[in-house]
Amino acid sequence: MNAAKEGIVVAGGQNEGNDIARLSRPQGVIVDASDTVYVADGWNNRIMRWCKGATEGNIIAGGNGRGDKANQFHDVMGLSFDRDGNIYVVDQKNYRIQRFNIRTNRACVRMLSNS
Repeated sequence: MNAAKEGIVVAGGQNEGNDIARLSRPQGVIVDASDTVYVADGWNNRIMRWCKGATEGNIIAGGNGRGDKANQFHDVMGLSFDRDGNIYVVDQKNYRIQRFNIRTNRACVRMLSNS
């Protein structure tokens, strides 16, 4: 078995920042069966979804500034899914775990070209 010599960037990699192509202190990652990457974007207080091959992500939870409201986080530390497609987010400095139904978010769609 040969070891991989180089990695491939699948999310972020454009230096630290808060636009949808960047991450700030990523704290956890999950990859689903469709190779969609979900990232706990710690200091941006949001959960990002990166569709396979995408150069930008989508905010699927949080992203409304740091805070303690139901749509905010204060230092996201991790995430997990259940079998029903809900995502659970570790909201460290609010001392809570929040659940979000992400099935209502638009799924990753591959655009086909006629070229």
